[in-house]
Amino acid sequence: MSVPVIILTISFIILLLLNVPIAVSIGLSTFFTGVYVMGSMTDTSDIIAQRMVNSINSFPLLAIPFFILAGLFMGKGGIARRLIDFAGALVGRFTGGLAYVNVLTCMLFGALSGSSVAAVSAVGGFMIPEMNRKGYDKNFNVAVSTTAATTGLMIPPSNIMIVYALVAAGYGVSIVAMFMAGILPGIVFGLLLMLVSGIISRKRNYGAGNKRGIVDIFRTFIGAIPSLLLIVIVLGGILGGIFTATEAAAIAVVYAFILAVFIYREVKIKEIPDILLQCGITTAVVMFLIATSSAMSWMMTTQNIPQNVSAALLSISGNKIIILLIINVLLLFVGTFMDMTPAVLIFTPIFLPVVVKLGIHPVHFGLIMIANLCIGLCTPPVGTCLFVGCGVGETTIVKVIRPLLPFFVAMIVALMLVTYIPQISMFIPNLLKLTN
Repeated sequence: MSVPVIILTISFIILLLLNVPIAVSIGLSTFFTGVYVMGSMTDTSDIIAQRMVNSINSFPLLAIPFFILAGLFMGKGGIARRLIDFAGALVGRFTGGLAYVNVLTCMLFGALSGSSVAAVSAVGGFMIPEMNRKGYDKNFNVAVSTTAATTGLMIPPSNIMIVYALVAAGYGVSIVAMFMAGILPGIVFGLLLMLVSGIISRKRNYGAGNKRGIVDIFRTFIGAIPSLLLIVIVLGGILGGIFTATEAAAIAVVYAFILAVFIYREVKIKEIPDILLQCGITTAVVMFLIATSSAMSWMMTTQNIPQNVSAALLSISGNKIIILLIINVLLLFVGTFMDMTPAVLIFTPIFLPVVVKLGIHPVHFGLIMIANLCIGLCTPPVGTCLFVGCGVGETTIVKVIRPLLPFFVAMIVALMLVTYIPQISMFIPNLLKLTN
């Protein structure tokens, strides 16, 4: 291992251990390595600054703040409650019905908002207290909400898919193909989480909800239609060639604004400045992560790290089953301490050349990576969904870990299915002829 690689790795780990924010850790470790390689702080600063600016000077990236803003309007606009009513009418009658309702609503809301944290807050904020009142164990309820919220990152539209598509654009990956590829994997994750919820509910004798008739199902469906139409408008418009993914994100904002302010009337005009401020803060964090991660990716490329890792992996085995297993284990480890965005930006250039050589489609690998890193959102020490879920459920991580274990198993099984059955990811993109 060369000296620059050692400096990059050790400095990054030390900064993380010192609780330095991850974007700053990435930027500083890249800077330290650049100073050693170039021998000049000025030259290093100039080049890193240029790389950071160029990485976010991208039209497709405009979709991210738009989707964030649309998600904020949805989170505050009463959409979660209407989706909960619809999901309750569909599956609430079964044993452990509220757990099913929780998972299904998180899938629907996460897909609409594109945010797992928003799903935990909006859906978990209602469902966890309701499940508590019905006699479900509090920590079980938090475990359901935390894991189910991640499914929305696979079901489009999803910001992390946009990030991956931009990094993998050189391999012919499009945002539309990623959006379509995520539908079935998201459903597979959701179904397996519902399966685990059902088994535990039967074992603990958690009761069913009220039986709802066809009329009630139809009524709740009508109430949820305006919310569900967003997916139809966004995906239908993109696939129909009416607008690009970035333009679709802007349309999503307009639609969500009209829905939250004028139709559902749950967002007041005076609340809009706060929503815009929150969107600006979140966007700044994401863009800073993208900028510093892109600088680190450039530094790793100059030091031939992707090529060396590729050669090392292929020297272990030429069997793609083994290689994918190794990559999944590494990503599962990375996901425990690194957020999804920097992980995708840093590790895609490292692993993608390896899997492409083995004949794995880059769109398929994108779903493998995203599905894998979703598990990290539920694990300490950096599990964002886990922290938010514990806050909403008024419990501690220590108490939730044991109830989470069966759901972790379900998510890993789902990950293995997505990894080794390419058709789960590729069926819809191939059907729509979105891939080469």
